[in-house]
Amino acid sequence: MATARTARTKASGGTAVEDRPTQLLEIASRLFATHGYAGTSLRDIAEQANITKAALYYHFASKEALYEQIVVNNLQSLIDRVSDATKQADGATEKVRAFMLTAADVFAEAPDAWIAGSNVFWSSMGPEIRAAAVSRRDKFEKLLRSCIAQGVASGEFRDVDAATAGRLLLSTLNQMTRWIKRDGRLTPRQVIDQYLDIILTGMKAPAGGEISESRGRRAAAKS
Repeated sequence: MATARTARTKASGGTAVEDRPTQLLEIASRLFATHGYAGTSLRDIAEQANITKAALYYHFASKEALYEQIVVNNLQSLIDRVSDATKQADGATEKVRAFMLTAADVFAEAPDAWIAGSNVFWSSMGPEIRAAAVSRRDKFEKLLRSCIAQGVASGEFRDVDAATAGRLLLSTLNQMTRWIKRDGRLTPRQVIDQYLDIILTGMKAPAGGEISESRGRRAAAKS
């Protein structure tokens, strides 16, 4: 199966040539990740791609349009892949693990796009691109919370608050850009896997179906 990088290529002397829009998105992702949105100009992107600024406008109407495509593409790909992974997993613990490890894989495959996309939440972008990013981020987070809530309902997890536990898990993903080195000893998947061992052990329900003190307090409060 063709990858996203080579899906739209043409043969030239027996060599696959990457299509120009994909190349531009990759170059722009790298520059946005390194210098930020404000610190990257269309001229910078065009020079890296060895094309004129006018040629860049042929593919993307503006810098914001280019950035929006990077953000939306990355977030939608992330949602699609973790959704597929959780559907194939059995039980809440494995669903949470599949969600987190798949997200780590997405980061490892395209760290520049991940960084560029995450920066949109800390920058003063236009309302349209921000709305597109926020709606997809919310869908991503809700999917994780639903996996946790399923585990609480089934008794697989303690009576944890799904939103709070979700934020704890997501914080490990959000910090990958800071503490995972691309040439480090451990891959993003290996690092997240170790964090999951720690966090999921703490979320696991007590053996023998015992009701935790917090579960008892919450049940009493609801009665």
